[in-house]
Amino acid sequence: MIGGGSGGVRCARMAARLGVRVACIESRFWGGTCVNVGCVPKKLYAIGSAFSTSVARARGFGWEVQEPSLRWEHLQAAVHKEVNRLSGVYDNILDSAGVTRLWGKASLAGKHKVEVDGRVITAQFIVIATGAHSRIPNLPGIEHTITSDGFFAMQNKPARAIVIGGGYIAVELASILAAAGSEVTILYRGETVLRGFDDEVREHLQGVLQARGIRILTHAQVASIDKAESGYRVTFAPDAGVHGVAIEADCVINATGRTPNSASLNLGAAEIEPDGSGAISVDEHFRTSTPNIFAVGDVLHRMQLTPVALAEGMYVAHYLFGKKAPAPIQYGCVASTVFSQPQVASVGLTEQACMVRGRKFRVYRSRFTPMQQVFANRQEKTFLKMLVDDASDVVLGIHIIGDDAGEIMQGFAAAMVCGATKAQLDATIGIHPTIAEELVTMREVSETVDPLS
Repeated sequence: MIGGGSGGVRCARMAARLGVRVACIESRFWGGTCVNVGCVPKKLYAIGSAFSTSVARARGFGWEVQEPSLRWEHLQAAVHKEVNRLSGVYDNILDSAGVTRLWGKASLAGKHKVEVDGRVITAQFIVIATGAHSRIPNLPGIEHTITSDGFFAMQNKPARAIVIGGGYIAVELASILAAAGSEVTILYRGETVLRGFDDEVREHLQGVLQARGIRILTHAQVASIDKAESGYRVTFAPDAGVHGVAIEADCVINATGRTPNSASLNLGAAEIEPDGSGAISVDEHFRTSTPNIFAVGDVLHRMQLTPVALAEGMYVAHYLFGKKAPAPIQYGCVASTVFSQPQVASVGLTEQACMVRGRKFRVYRSRFTPMQQVFANRQEKTFLKMLVDDASDVVLGIHIIGDDAGEIMQGFAAAMVCGATKAQLDATIGIHPTIAEELVTMREVSETVDPLS
């Protein structure tokens, strides 16, 4: 097993439990990106920064509270302590399962050989689970930026921050800093943040982020980043389409996507050719072009989500060593949450994907002010959207923007895996008063769309 992150550890542990002799190789930290510089610290920072919003809302409910001020160094220390604890848990998980842990940089030395810092190990099967890293664009002065890794190592909260990018990492980090009191600007070369999500969801979130004080400059093509008298200066390309030539900040965060960790694996030694992005291609069983070598997780060109990597690792372990074939992973019903503020949760198809299917579908929408905001000075609308196949009544997609959207979505994702229909949701008695009940009380069709008409 090459890689000690979520997918690698799950696969190694399950294989060991099935009676296989397993070695797991890691060169950076046990637990991978998610535990150390991804999901876990990000969520903790999001929780910590969001208390500023809670305090503001509390005033409307009669609480007399002072203006909040976040001690960034205190939050950082608490997060690092929890991250170190969880990373240690991964050590214990592997040790208790009987997996041999090896520390070092691994590369392929053949179809059945792995080299670890000069030591060659042979194996019947090899599983690659090396994850991904932040993409570094070829820009003059890019060395003046930090990535999400550097964000979690920041000793002080910047007064002014620029975030380059418009994906989920960009809006999550921008949300954290804005809630913590920083002046934040997002530079995005597209029109609306969160490319790939439902267009209405993207537009709604962008409006809320701007209402919360985040400046979003679209069609912003960055030409260079330079050291300024106080901080850093980001200069735009002449045709960037934004007002002004440059802007300055104390911190510039590069959040322009992620690249699979495959460049140092010497894949050619095993006759494996990655695609242009560095991703490894696999079949439905996660087998590469070399029959005894498999790959799971973010090193693939599929869904870069921790639960997906866990499921893929589990699948490979049972496919290779289990007593019966594992069930295929249903990628079409994988729920995800962007931990922006507010959260964005989605499962299934977007409206744009429904159009591509070419089949008639119904759209249900709801916008309302949730109870926790009714007394707030600045009210935000929660937005829910459901897409339903018109012929079969099967729910095709659900999208939510609002508080605890991720917690709400998990149960509806399970319903979609089971093939839930709109009629079945309509027959479900809601919990009142909640945001979630809206998804079982949507009765009025907002519109019916026939892509072929």
